[in-house]
Amino acid sequence: MGGKYRITGDKYPRMRRPPRRGRLILAATASVVALGLAGWGTMQLIDAFTGGDKTASAADHKTDCPSAKPSAPAKALPKPAKITVNVYNATPRSGLAKQAADELKKRGFTIGKVGNAPAAYDKKVPGPGVLLGAPSATDGSLPVLGTQLAGATPKTDARRTTDIDLILGTKFKTFSTPRSAAEALAALTNPTPARPSC
Repeated sequence: MGGKYRITGDKYPRMRRPPRRGRLILAATASVVALGLAGWGTMQLIDAFTGGDKTASAADHKTDCPSAKPSAPAKALPKPAKITVNVYNATPRSGLAKQAADELKKRGFTIGKVGNAPAAYDKKVPGPGVLLGAPSATDGSLPVLGTQLAGATPKTDARRTTDIDLILGTKFKTFSTPRSAAEALAALTNPTPARPSC
């Protein structure tokens, strides 16, 4: 070859590749990401040692989590002495109504009639018992008496008197313990308010 590209001795012309823009863009992007991560890590360390923005976190907590609703006022229920209970036996076991009436009397209830169940219920109560009263008794007398016998079925009829019937069923064995009955009555009187889920 002639001219300026003629090779003489051990010297050769230096042929460099043109610079690529892709490498420059990649290098610049990597630098920006590295700086961003370093800055974020620094902020995390500062928050960890200083406790962060307590005011903001408290405000966020109040916004995200509703406060618990105040508990409902205590429900006024009649005392056992104000409740007249008629005790009827719907089982083949003799003397069961009197035994149950005596136990309820010890627990403070006023006892009315004691005897065998009427034909509509005689030997037709498969559970522990039936609590029968006027519709107005569903918010007072029936729940109070129901605390004494777990599993009893509350029902209403057309009566206008305030007395209620306890009809003992075939699965009746014994009343709830006084402690269990007291706890059930307390739950009726003071229902527990629902806690917030957060």
